[in-house]
Amino acid sequence: MALLQERKLEIFAEYQKHPTDTGSSDVQVALLTERVNQLTAHLKLHPKDFSSRRSLLKIIGQRKRLLAYVRNQDRTHYKQLIQSLGVRG
Repeated sequence: MALLQERKLEIFAEYQKHPTDTGSSDVQVALLTERVNQLTAHLKLHPKDFSSRRSLLKIIGQRKRLLAYVRNQDRTHYKQLIQSLGVRG
């Protein structure tokens, strides 16, 4: 199930750098994190859904690459971002 439009707008409002920003690294990571959380909840109910498991692994890999990019750009901003998203406990 895709993200609801209302939830996307909430994420945009929280992580965008300027009013028309919908594609910055922060926004992309936040959207991917929301999707990871949804798929994780789905897989707890349906443990044999291997297609969703594969999708989850692909999304985690994409998020990992984006987070590496953010980390290389600005380490303090990276730390703030992962703390606000609750990534890497």
